[in-house]
Amino acid sequence: MRAAAQAHGAEGIKAAIRAGFDTIEHASFVDEEGIRLAKEHGTALSMDIYNTEYTLSQGQADGVLEENLAKERMVSAAQREGFRNANAAGVKMVFGSDAGVMPHEDVGGQFAVMVRFGMTPLQAIQAATRNAADALGQSGEVGVIAPGAWGDLIAVEGDPLSDVGELVHVDAVIKAGLRIK
Repeated sequence: MRAAAQAHGAEGIKAAIRAGFDTIEHASFVDEEGIRLAKEHGTALSMDIYNTEYTLSQGQADGVLEENLAKERMVSAAQREGFRNANAAGVKMVFGSDAGVMPHEDVGGQFAVMVRFGMTPLQAIQAATRNAADALGQSGEVGVIAPGAWGDLIAVEGDPLSDVGELVHVDAVIKAGLRIK
């Protein structure tokens, strides 16, 4: 059985890793020890660092209180530093969106933010594909282009390895090998 823990605080993150959770969602205040433990245990971090962009640009218009916006600014700085440090340390990272915070169609914005905070475009793509499949226990079935895999793909006009922002503009969706309209 796969298990995900939603943990923001450093002690909760470390407790969840020690307890054997496969992924830690948010990991907002991950510290050096948490990063070391995640790497040792093979625990993936799902850090939704794009949320700040949306919340700070749209929060006031959406009725988010100023106290919450101030908290978002404080948490996001720590989370982004943790993201940078965890990625640099070689911790397995998976694409996370916490999509209930924003319109789901905006989730692709996460790719560029992941790159801005230390990933290569390929690492960001792998976080959403191969690494996510591994975290779900579906290696070889999803997240890869290979015989026997599900055949789920997206197509974009440009080269996302040159400009990961291309992934925001999906031109085609292929599900089980068939183009979806």
